[in-house]
Amino acid sequence: MTIAEIKAKGWLLFECISGSRAYGLHTPTSDTDLKGVYYVPREQFYGLDYPRQLSNETNDEVYYELGRFVELLLKNNPNMLELLATPEDCVLYRHPVMEQLHVSMFLSKLCKDTFAGYAVTQIRKARGYKKKIVNPVAPERKIVPDCCFILESAGATPLREWLQDRGYREEHCGLSSIAHTKGLYALFYDENGTYSYKGIVNDRSADDVALSSIPKGETMKAYLYFNLESYSAYCKEYREYWSWVEKRNEQRYQGNMQHGKGYDAKNLMHTIRLLQMALEIATTRQLQVRRINREALLAIKAGDLEYDALLQMANTLMDQATDAYDNSKLPEAPDKEKITAILVNMRNALYNHL
Repeated sequence: MTIAEIKAKGWLLFECISGSRAYGLHTPTSDTDLKGVYYVPREQFYGLDYPRQLSNETNDEVYYELGRFVELLLKNNPNMLELLATPEDCVLYRHPVMEQLHVSMFLSKLCKDTFAGYAVTQIRKARGYKKKIVNPVAPERKIVPDCCFILESAGATPLREWLQDRGYREEHCGLSSIAHTKGLYALFYDENGTYSYKGIVNDRSADDVALSSIPKGETMKAYLYFNLESYSAYCKEYREYWSWVEKRNEQRYQGNMQHGKGYDAKNLMHTIRLLQMALEIATTRQLQVRRINREALLAIKAGDLEYDALLQMANTLMDQATDAYDNSKLPEAPDKEKITAILVNMRNALYNHL
Protein backbone atom coordinates (compact mmCIF):
# COMPACT_ATOMS: atom_id res chain seq x y z
CA MET A 1 0.00 0.00 0.00
CA THR A 2 1.29 3.44 -0.91
CA ILE A 3 0.27 7.03 -0.23
CA ALA A 4 -0.78 7.38 -3.86
CA GLU A 5 -3.01 4.30 -3.56
CA ILE A 6 -4.68 5.67 -0.41
CA LYS A 7 -5.57 8.87 -2.23
CA ALA A 8 -6.69 7.09 -5.40
CA LYS A 9 -9.03 4.73 -3.51
CA GLY A 10 -10.58 7.44 -1.36
CA TRP A 11 -9.14 6.28 1.96
CA LEU A 12 -7.63 9.66 2.83
CA LEU A 13 -9.20 11.36 5.87
CA PHE A 14 -6.94 14.33 6.45
CA GLU A 15 -4.00 16.00 4.71
CA CYS A 16 -2.08 19.13 5.59
CA ILE A 17 1.12 21.06 5.15
CA SER A 18 3.21 20.61 8.28
CA GLY A 19 6.56 21.63 9.68
CA SER A 20 8.00 25.11 9.26
CA ARG A 21 5.19 26.33 7.00
CA ALA A 22 2.56 25.39 9.56
CA TYR A 23 4.62 27.02 12.32
CA GLY A 24 5.00 30.17 10.23
CA LEU A 25 8.77 29.73 10.40
CA HIS A 26 9.45 28.93 6.76
CA THR A 27 12.04 30.72 4.66
CA PRO A 28 12.59 30.69 0.87
CA THR A 29 14.70 27.53 1.17
CA SER A 30 12.25 25.60 3.35
CA ASP A 31 10.86 22.27 2.13
CA THR A 32 7.14 21.55 2.03
CA ASP A 33 6.32 18.69 4.39
CA LEU A 34 3.00 16.84 4.19
CA LYS A 35 1.25 14.80 6.86
CA GLY A 36 -2.05 13.03 6.84
CA VAL A 37 -4.46 10.46 8.24
CA TYR A 38 -6.07 7.55 6.40
CA TYR A 39 -8.12 4.46 7.13
CA VAL A 40 -8.09 0.95 5.71
CA PRO A 41 -11.13 -0.97 4.43
CA ARG A 42 -13.01 -3.20 6.87
CA GLU A 43 -11.52 -6.39 5.40
CA GLN A 44 -7.96 -5.23 6.02
CA PHE A 45 -8.74 -3.76 9.43
CA TYR A 46 -10.25 -7.07 10.59
CA GLY A 47 -7.40 -9.04 9.00
CA LEU A 48 -3.98 -9.90 10.31
CA ASP A 49 -1.95 -7.10 8.86
CA TYR A 50 -2.35 -3.56 7.58
CA PRO A 51 0.02 -0.57 7.38
CA ARG A 52 -0.23 1.69 10.43
CA GLN A 53 2.05 4.33 8.95
CA LEU A 54 3.25 5.23 5.46
CA SER A 55 5.92 7.60 4.22
CA ASN A 56 7.79 8.47 1.06
CA GLU A 57 11.52 7.84 0.57
CA THR A 58 12.60 11.25 1.90
CA ASN A 59 10.23 11.07 4.89
CA ASP A 60 8.82 14.51 4.16
CA GLU A 61 5.42 12.92 3.54
CA VAL A 62 4.12 10.86 6.46
CA TYR A 63 0.58 9.47 6.86
CA TYR A 64 -0.93 7.61 9.81
CA GLU A 65 -3.74 5.06 9.90
CA LEU A 66 -6.67 6.38 11.95
CA GLY A 67 -6.15 3.98 14.87
CA ARG A 68 -2.46 4.75 15.08
CA PHE A 69 -3.21 8.47 14.89
CA VAL A 70 -5.61 8.31 17.85
CA GLU A 71 -3.27 6.04 19.78
CA LEU A 72 -0.50 8.64 19.52
CA LEU A 73 -2.90 11.47 20.33
CA LEU A 74 -3.81 9.69 23.57
CA LYS A 75 -0.10 9.74 24.43
CA ASN A 76 0.00 13.50 23.68
CA ASN A 77 2.55 12.99 20.92
CA PRO A 78 3.54 16.54 19.84
CA ASN A 79 3.52 15.77 16.11
CA MET A 80 0.01 14.31 16.26
CA LEU A 81 -1.40 17.14 18.39
CA GLU A 82 0.12 19.69 16.00
CA LEU A 83 -1.35 17.76 13.07
CA LEU A 84 -4.84 17.88 14.60
CA ALA A 85 -4.45 21.61 15.38
CA THR A 86 -3.05 22.54 11.96
CA PRO A 87 -3.90 26.14 10.92
CA GLU A 88 -6.76 26.19 8.42
CA ASP A 89 -4.65 27.75 5.67
CA CYS A 90 -2.42 24.65 5.79
CA VAL A 91 -5.25 22.09 5.63
CA LEU A 92 -5.46 20.53 2.17
CA TYR A 93 -8.27 18.05 2.83
CA ARG A 94 -10.50 17.09 5.75
CA HIS A 95 -13.08 14.30 5.62
CA PRO A 96 -16.29 15.15 7.53
CA VAL A 97 -15.71 12.26 9.94
CA MET A 98 -12.58 14.03 11.22
CA GLU A 99 -14.77 16.75 12.73
CA GLN A 100 -15.34 14.35 15.64
CA LEU A 101 -11.76 14.84 16.81
CA HIS A 102 -10.72 18.11 18.47
CA VAL A 103 -7.33 18.88 19.96
CA SER A 104 -8.98 20.06 23.20
CA MET A 105 -10.08 16.46 23.83
CA PHE A 106 -6.46 15.36 24.12
CA LEU A 107 -4.51 18.13 25.84
CA SER A 108 -3.39 16.96 29.28
CA LYS A 109 -0.54 17.09 31.75
CA LEU A 110 1.19 14.46 29.64
CA CYS A 111 2.27 17.36 27.44
CA LYS A 112 4.84 18.28 30.04
CA ASP A 113 6.71 15.06 29.35
CA THR A 114 6.07 14.94 25.60
CA PHE A 115 6.70 18.54 24.53
CA ALA A 116 9.21 19.50 27.23
CA GLY A 117 10.67 16.00 27.38
CA TYR A 118 11.27 15.99 23.64
CA ALA A 119 12.89 19.40 23.97
CA VAL A 120 15.34 17.91 26.48
CA THR A 121 16.37 15.27 23.94
CA GLN A 122 16.86 18.05 21.39
CA ILE A 123 19.16 19.87 23.82
CA ARG A 124 21.20 16.69 24.23
CA LYS A 125 21.44 16.40 20.45
CA ALA A 126 22.50 20.04 20.23
CA ARG A 127 25.27 19.44 22.76
CA GLY A 128 26.46 16.40 20.82
CA TYR A 129 26.33 18.39 17.58
CA LYS A 130 28.37 21.20 19.13
CA LYS A 131 30.94 18.71 20.35
CA LYS A 132 31.27 17.27 16.84
CA ILE A 133 31.75 20.73 15.31
CA VAL A 134 34.23 21.94 17.93
CA ASN A 135 36.11 18.62 18.17
CA PRO A 136 36.17 17.03 14.70
CA VAL A 137 37.74 13.59 14.31
CA ALA A 138 40.58 13.35 11.79
CA PRO A 139 39.77 11.34 8.63
CA GLU A 140 42.76 9.03 9.10
CA ARG A 141 41.78 6.41 11.65
CA LYS A 142 44.17 5.62 14.46
CA ILE A 143 45.36 2.04 14.85
CA VAL A 144 46.42 -0.04 17.85
CA PRO A 145 50.09 1.14 17.96
CA ASP A 146 48.85 4.71 18.39
CA CYS A 147 47.53 3.71 21.82
CA CYS A 148 50.64 1.80 22.89
CA PHE A 149 53.22 3.20 25.31
CA ILE A 150 56.62 2.17 26.62
CA LEU A 151 57.02 2.32 30.40
CA GLU A 152 60.32 3.86 31.42
CA SER A 153 61.72 6.20 34.06
CA ALA A 154 58.44 6.28 36.00
CA GLY A 155 56.71 7.58 32.87
CA ALA A 156 55.23 6.46 29.56
CA THR A 157 56.61 7.22 26.09
CA PRO A 158 54.47 6.77 22.96
CA LEU A 159 55.54 3.58 21.22
CA ARG A 160 56.19 5.19 17.86
CA GLU A 161 58.41 7.85 19.44
CA TRP A 162 60.35 5.18 21.38
CA LEU A 163 60.88 3.09 18.25
CA GLN A 164 62.03 6.07 16.20
CA ASP A 165 64.56 7.12 18.85
CA ARG A 166 66.17 3.69 18.62
CA GLY A 167 65.81 3.11 14.90
CA TYR A 168 63.57 0.11 15.54
CA ARG A 169 60.99 -1.20 13.08
CA GLU A 170 57.52 -2.24 14.26
CA GLU A 171 57.50 -5.44 12.22
CA HIS A 172 60.68 -6.68 13.99
CA CYS A 173 59.08 -6.36 17.43
CA GLY A 174 57.74 -9.34 19.33
CA LEU A 175 55.32 -9.18 22.25
CA SER A 176 54.57 -11.69 24.96
CA SER A 177 51.92 -11.42 27.66
CA ILE A 178 52.79 -10.99 31.33
CA ALA A 179 50.92 -13.09 33.84
CA HIS A 180 48.56 -11.35 36.30
CA THR A 181 48.54 -8.08 34.34
CA LYS A 182 46.11 -6.43 31.96
CA GLY A 183 47.33 -4.56 28.90
CA LEU A 184 51.01 -5.02 29.83
CA TYR A 185 53.41 -6.88 27.55
CA ALA A 186 57.11 -7.68 27.33
CA LEU A 187 58.63 -6.26 24.14
CA PHE A 188 61.49 -8.03 22.35
CA TYR A 189 63.33 -6.93 19.24
CA ASP A 190 64.80 -9.05 16.45
CA GLU A 191 67.19 -6.86 14.46
CA ASN A 192 67.57 -9.29 11.55
CA GLY A 193 64.05 -10.74 11.46
CA THR A 194 65.41 -14.18 12.27
CA TYR A 195 62.55 -15.24 14.55
CA SER A 196 59.66 -13.99 12.38
CA TYR A 197 58.08 -11.91 15.12
CA LYS A 198 54.56 -10.74 14.30
CA GLY A 199 55.23 -7.10 15.09
CA ILE A 200 52.91 -4.95 17.19
CA VAL A 201 49.75 -5.89 15.21
CA ASN A 202 48.86 -8.43 12.55
CA ASP A 203 47.39 -5.72 10.28
CA ARG A 204 46.03 -2.17 10.43
CA SER A 205 42.46 -3.36 11.04
CA ALA A 206 43.42 -5.32 14.18
CA ASP A 207 41.76 -4.31 17.47
CA ASP A 208 44.43 -5.81 19.73
CA VAL A 209 48.18 -6.34 19.78
CA ALA A 210 49.76 -9.43 18.23
CA LEU A 211 51.60 -11.96 20.37
CA SER A 212 54.74 -13.69 19.11
CA SER A 213 56.55 -16.85 20.04
CA ILE A 214 59.72 -15.70 21.85
CA PRO A 215 62.74 -18.07 21.94
CA LYS A 216 64.14 -18.82 25.37
CA GLY A 217 67.03 -16.67 26.42
CA GLU A 218 65.99 -13.59 24.46
CA THR A 219 66.48 -10.29 26.28
CA MET A 220 63.43 -8.11 26.83
CA LYS A 221 63.84 -4.55 25.59
CA ALA A 222 60.97 -2.84 27.43
CA TYR A 223 57.50 -3.09 28.92
CA LEU A 224 54.72 -2.10 26.52
CA TYR A 225 51.30 -0.97 27.71
CA PHE A 226 48.28 -1.04 25.37
CA ASN A 227 45.49 1.26 26.55
CA LEU A 228 42.59 -0.84 25.29
CA GLU A 229 39.90 1.27 26.99
CA SER A 230 41.17 4.45 25.36
CA TYR A 231 41.44 2.77 21.96
CA SER A 232 37.91 1.34 22.18
CA ALA A 233 36.50 4.75 23.16
CA TYR A 234 38.32 6.35 20.25
CA CYS A 235 37.00 3.76 17.77
CA LYS A 236 33.44 4.40 18.97
CA GLU A 237 33.90 8.17 18.64
CA TYR A 238 35.44 7.74 15.18
CA ARG A 239 32.55 5.60 13.94
CA GLU A 240 29.92 7.97 15.35
CA TYR A 241 31.57 11.08 13.97
CA TRP A 242 32.07 9.85 10.42
CA SER A 243 28.62 8.25 10.37
CA TRP A 244 27.27 11.68 11.35
CA VAL A 245 29.31 13.34 8.57
CA GLU A 246 27.93 10.85 6.04
CA LYS A 247 24.31 11.35 7.09
CA ARG A 248 24.24 15.03 7.96
CA ASN A 249 22.25 17.57 5.95
CA GLU A 250 25.12 19.33 4.21
CA GLN A 251 23.17 22.52 3.45
CA ARG A 252 22.08 22.77 7.08
CA TYR A 253 25.63 22.03 8.28
CA GLN A 254 27.15 24.73 6.09
CA GLY A 255 24.55 27.19 7.38
CA ASN A 256 25.56 26.35 10.94
CA MET A 257 29.22 26.80 10.06
CA GLN A 258 28.49 30.21 8.54
CA HIS A 259 26.97 31.61 11.71
CA GLY A 260 30.11 30.46 13.52
CA LYS A 261 28.50 29.69 16.88
CA GLY A 262 29.26 25.97 16.76
CA TYR A 263 25.75 24.64 17.33
CA ASP A 264 22.79 23.35 15.31
CA ALA A 265 20.72 26.52 15.14
CA LYS A 266 17.61 24.88 13.67
CA ASN A 267 17.67 22.23 16.37
CA LEU A 268 17.79 24.80 19.15
CA MET A 269 15.10 26.94 17.52
CA HIS A 270 12.72 23.99 17.68
CA THR A 271 13.84 23.26 21.24
CA ILE A 272 12.76 26.73 22.34
CA ARG A 273 9.56 26.45 20.28
CA LEU A 274 8.61 23.17 21.97
CA LEU A 275 9.24 24.55 25.45
CA GLN A 276 7.21 27.67 24.71
CA MET A 277 4.35 25.52 23.43
CA ALA A 278 4.54 23.29 26.51
CA LEU A 279 4.22 26.35 28.73
CA GLU A 280 1.32 27.73 26.69
CA ILE A 281 -0.61 24.46 26.89
CA ALA A 282 -0.32 24.45 30.68
CA THR A 283 -1.37 28.09 31.10
CA THR A 284 -3.96 28.54 28.32
CA ARG A 285 -5.13 24.93 27.73
CA GLN A 286 -4.75 25.58 24.01
CA LEU A 287 -2.29 24.49 21.34
CA GLN A 288 -1.17 27.28 19.03
CA VAL A 289 0.74 25.77 16.11
CA ARG A 290 1.32 29.03 14.23
CA ARG A 291 3.95 30.86 16.24
CA ILE A 292 3.48 34.55 16.99
CA ASN A 293 7.17 35.14 17.74
CA ARG A 294 8.43 34.27 14.25
CA GLU A 295 11.23 36.85 14.21
CA ALA A 296 12.61 35.80 17.58
CA LEU A 297 12.65 32.13 16.62
CA LEU A 298 14.18 32.83 13.21
CA ALA A 299 16.89 34.86 14.95
CA ILE A 300 17.82 31.68 16.84
CA LYS A 301 17.82 29.73 13.57
CA ALA A 302 20.13 32.36 12.06
CA GLY A 303 22.61 31.87 14.90
CA ASP A 304 22.14 35.36 16.36
CA LEU A 305 22.20 34.11 19.96
CA GLU A 306 25.06 32.57 21.90
CA TYR A 307 24.89 28.87 22.72
CA ASP A 308 25.07 29.37 26.50
CA ALA A 309 22.32 32.01 26.36
CA LEU A 310 20.06 29.57 24.53
CA LEU A 311 20.67 26.85 27.09
CA GLN A 312 19.84 29.32 29.85
CA MET A 313 16.65 30.30 28.02
CA ALA A 314 15.72 26.61 27.70
CA ASN A 315 16.38 25.98 31.40
CA THR A 316 14.23 28.95 32.37
CA LEU A 317 11.36 27.78 30.16
CA MET A 318 11.69 24.27 31.58
CA ASP A 319 11.41 25.58 35.15
CA GLN A 320 8.41 27.73 34.21
CA ALA A 321 6.69 24.80 32.51
CA THR A 322 7.28 22.55 35.52
CA ASP A 323 5.62 25.07 37.83
CA ALA A 324 2.79 25.68 35.37
CA TYR A 325 1.92 21.99 35.05
CA ASP A 326 2.03 21.54 38.83
CA ASN A 327 -0.69 24.21 39.09
CA SER A 328 -2.55 23.48 35.85
CA LYS A 329 -6.19 22.38 35.71
CA LEU A 330 -5.48 20.15 32.75
CA PRO A 331 -6.49 16.49 33.21
CA GLU A 332 -3.72 14.05 34.05
CA ALA A 333 -4.35 12.25 30.75
CA PRO A 334 -6.96 12.21 27.97
CA ASP A 335 -10.23 10.35 28.57
CA LYS A 336 -9.33 7.09 26.85
CA GLU A 337 -12.76 5.49 27.22
CA LYS A 338 -14.56 8.46 25.70
CA ILE A 339 -12.09 8.81 22.84
CA THR A 340 -12.17 5.09 22.10
CA ALA A 341 -15.95 5.31 21.74
CA ILE A 342 -15.52 8.19 19.30
CA LEU A 343 -12.99 6.17 17.29
CA VAL A 344 -15.44 3.25 17.06
CA ASN A 345 -18.18 5.62 15.86
CA MET A 346 -15.82 7.02 13.24
CA ARG A 347 -14.98 3.58 11.89
CA ASN A 348 -18.64 2.55 11.87
CA ALA A 349 -19.52 5.68 9.93
CA LEU A 350 -16.75 5.00 7.42
CA TYR A 351 -17.54 1.30 6.94
CA ASN A 352 -21.31 1.74 6.79
CA HIS A 353 -20.82 4.36 4.14
CA LEU A 354 -18.98 1.93 1.89
